[in-house]
Amino acid sequence: MKNEIIIWIFKIVISVILLQTLFFKFSGAQESIYIFSTLGIEPYGRIGSGIAELIVVILVLIPKTTWIGALGGCGIMIGAILSHLLVLGIEVKNDGGLLFSLAVITFICCLTLLYLNKNKLYNLLKFK
Repeated sequence: MKNEIIIWIFKIVISVILLQTLFFKFSGAQESIYIFSTLGIEPYGRIGSGIAELIVVILVLIPKTTWIGALGGCGIMIGAILSHLLVLGIEVKNDGGLLFSLAVITFICCLTLLYLNKNKLYNLLKFK
């Protein structure tokens, strides 16, 4: 029971962070347009990453597909973290590193969910 509560806390953290950023991506907020223009993938990268993040949230919240969502979330967050480290910088438009911090938190939560669902991953990878 205690483990289940911890799992749901991680799911909620991931979902709140990703759903909150979706509003800015889909509404065409200045910060989102700046980020994806700097990366050279505006508007398709902004909309595409928003759709991918929405899919991750849905998969993370469904118990049978949590590990798939967490795996996808790890991939998306690695892209976000590398974009910050290699192109954008930690601080984007004087945000104090907030977006970078949220990407790191989401990545850690997704990694934790993958670890907590490691039995499902091991069963998937077993060869008979």
